[in-house]
Amino acid sequence: MNSFLLIFIIVVLFVCAAYLLRWAVPRLLLPEWRSAYAFEETVTRLTEAVKAGGWVVQSLVELEKSIEKNGGGIVRPVRLINICQAKHAARIMNDDTARRVSVLMPCTITVYEKSDGSIWIGAMNPGLIAPLFGGVVAAVMGGPVAREQAAFIRSVCP
Repeated sequence: MNSFLLIFIIVVLFVCAAYLLRWAVPRLLLPEWRSAYAFEETVTRLTEAVKAGGWVVQSLVELEKSIEKNGGGIVRPVRLINICQAKHAARIMNDDTARRVSVLMPCTITVYEKSDGSIWIGAMNPGLIAPLFGGVVAAVMGGPVAREQAAFIRSVCP
């Protein structure tokens, strides 16, 4: 095989890999699910599932109101449901090498309305991110946090 053909194949493979990463990573890192319910019912069902699962809803942020109030204009409804499970958080926060992931705490699940009126749930994929940190973060976020968050979302997205 001549060197030009080899270089061409490498470039094509690189471009294909870059395109695949550009398409796949956002969908894997920040997946979204269509809700089976109206906006407010989705928020209510999610917060109830979180509480029933032994987690705490630390705050419920009406993001669209904050955007409008601060000069960003009118946007469709968006709720940030900030949740925490103290025992999971403590395991991570008690490890000095893992404390940097506090930037990802509390866990946030978002409910939003798209322009077609459909209601969606979005969340970070803790099972994908956790292994990047290893240690206690991988054990906690990649284990119980990922499983429990998935259960909360399944409660509104059958």
